Amino acid sequence: MKIRISVLLFLFLSAACGREEQGIELPSIIGDNMLLQQNADVKLWGKAGAGETVVVTAGWQAEGRTVAGDDGKWTVQLKTPEAGGPYDITVTGKKSAITITNVLIGEVWVCSGQSNMEMPLAGWPPNDTVMHSASTIASAGFPEIRLFSVARRVSGEPLDDCTGKWEVCSPSTVSPFSATGYFFGRKLHEDLKVPVGLIASSWGGTPAEAWISAGSLEKAGEFTNEIKEIQESAPLLQEYQKWLESHRQVVADKAGEDQWKDLDFKDAAAPMPDFDDSQWQAMNLPALFETATGDFDGAVWFRKTIELPGEMAGRDLSLMLGPIDDMDRTYFNGELVGSHEISGVYQVPREYNVPGKLVKEGTNTIAVRVIDNQGGGGLWAIPGVMKIAVTGSPVPSVSLDGEWKFQPVAELSGNKFYVFDLSGNEYQKTKRPKAIGSSTPTSLFNGMISPLLDYTIKGAIWYQGESNVGRHEQYSEIFPLMIENWREAWGIKDFPFYFVQIAPYVYGGVDSTESAFLREAQEAALKLPNTGMAVTLDIATVMNIHPPFKKEVGERLANLALAKEYGRDVVSQGPEFKSMNVEGRRIRVSFDNTGGGLEAGERGLTEFEIAGADGKYHEADARIEGEEVVVSSSRVSNPVSVRYCWRNGAEASLFGKSGLPANQFRSGR
Repeated sequence: MKIRISVLLFLFLSAACGREEQGIELPSIIGDNMLLQQNADVKLWGKAGAGETVVVTAGWQAEGRTVAGDDGKWTVQLKTPEAGGPYDITVTGKKSAITITNVLIGEVWVCSGQSNMEMPLAGWPPNDTVMHSASTIASAGFPEIRLFSVARRVSGEPLDDCTGKWEVCSPSTVSPFSATGYFFGRKLHEDLKVPVGLIASSWGGTPAEAWISAGSLEKAGEFTNEIKEIQESAPLLQEYQKWLESHRQVVADKAGEDQWKDLDFKDAAAPMPDFDDSQWQAMNLPALFETATGDFDGAVWFRKTIELPGEMAGRDLSLMLGPIDDMDRTYFNGELVGSHEISGVYQVPREYNVPGKLVKEGTNTIAVRVIDNQGGGGLWAIPGVMKIAVTGSPVPSVSLDGEWKFQPVAELSGNKFYVFDLSGNEYQKTKRPKAIGSSTPTSLFNGMISPLLDYTIKGAIWYQGESNVGRHEQYSEIFPLMIENWREAWGIKDFPFYFVQIAPYVYGGVDSTESAFLREAQEAALKLPNTGMAVTLDIATVMNIHPPFKKEVGERLANLALAKEYGRDVVSQGPEFKSMNVEGRRIRVSFDNTGGGLEAGERGLTEFEIAGADGKYHEADARIEGEEVVVSSSRVSNPVSVRYCWRNGAEASLFGKSGLPANQFRSGR
């Protein structure tokens, strides 16, 4: 009996100690250097022991008190003062306390979307750059601007936490931060003279439906089959996530360009010629590895054994692999011969020198470790590009197209790699749930928006739409749906939502019209209250989907906020189509928001077209008359409609006196 009582007492004390050891826990969005919305009832939340009293004391003489629920969760609400600080906030539990330091009060904005919002101030050189990036980074010492970047994360269910931390704006912290978001925040800070907090939550190549909750999509009757499949696979997904978390983890948290360098997955043996890859699967290259792995982000090894003739032995070789998405470390006979380990090099052809001392007659081994951090990944050259040849010699090259052995070594989720056992072929043997990727409906709302919903914000800026080009009718429904979904989910009625109209780009062809229809679908969202749109027809790079003019984009968004939300007297919109009148062979077009007049671009007025009753549009001559434009064409004797900038590659030629471009338009359907 004594033994039984002693055992029960031990178990009771152990359980009690376990609860106390839990202490106070806070989500990542609540921490040192954070910025809270001014003049608002803000929430602070976290976890503690079940039934534990939690007291939150703020340095501006505010206090909140609550009791943790049975699940350990607690929430308090504090009234914030006008902009200022810094303050400390202390969260106290039964036997533990956390002090949050260097907290500012000001204006909080979410910056979201796809790659043009995600694109960092440092850019993705060499092809995707930001104008004046180096000088902007060097001068970015703004301690009253605070930055929080939400790490990439997909999820089949809404999450209550994310990976990230608040940082004080400095040259080192701003370099990897959203360029558009930074320029937006900097202008607000400089004009309003208050602290500004920016929460960046974006992911390149993602469609709008990934950022909308399952409930909203279901109510709208959109993507219902996909959502049902995700919900049915949720238990398996949770099981798989637990399996992943049982593995060794490598965190890619270095700043800037160092984030992906020298990651150690304990895989040093993989490139060695004597490594046993007999159990690995094979795939034909060039190709994206998702054709064999399914939806996968992370690190994958590729190995190929080749036979080289005696005339190549001992001679320097050029190893040509074409572009690799995204990063690589490439080995020849176990020796590193080249690497690209920074973001944005997925279009850069890899050509590495192989020293002659490594080259032998007969069997040689090439090994490539590829890291893909979003979307498709792998060696994706045009067939025939992958080859190895004697440098500067007519000796025939050896093709590298065809069968390669491959094996995933680490899966990437957020900024964490979960490392697999290469010899055990864990990846192939493990039952995986239905693939949930960054393009899956609801996946990014669940993983990258849901964790933010209790954090009080002022508003949001958005730059996305490229991935929905070709589905404009659907976008015209789901984009306004997303805006309303976010407002409802945050519980902040009609918070300001300002977005960027996608820039001209070739898409299916420079003269096709897919993107014009998508831009029109974006504009339709302006029917919602407290919205605004930044037009970018004049700041495009038609052959590059990532224009470098992020300062202009960010500041146009900021001017929308300054004019619409903060009551400042700034011009935030260019000319907008008002009406048209047919005058014989001509059409006279009137505009709103001309700013006192209209002006033509440096090349004169272009991109105007008119059509007759047959609906066929023809290039038209246009001239400015006061605050109107008169349009005509010798090929259309009885015009009935007019349009402007209605093709993928169309760039602005009409501006208001403020210098802002006129929006695209069409008078008929």
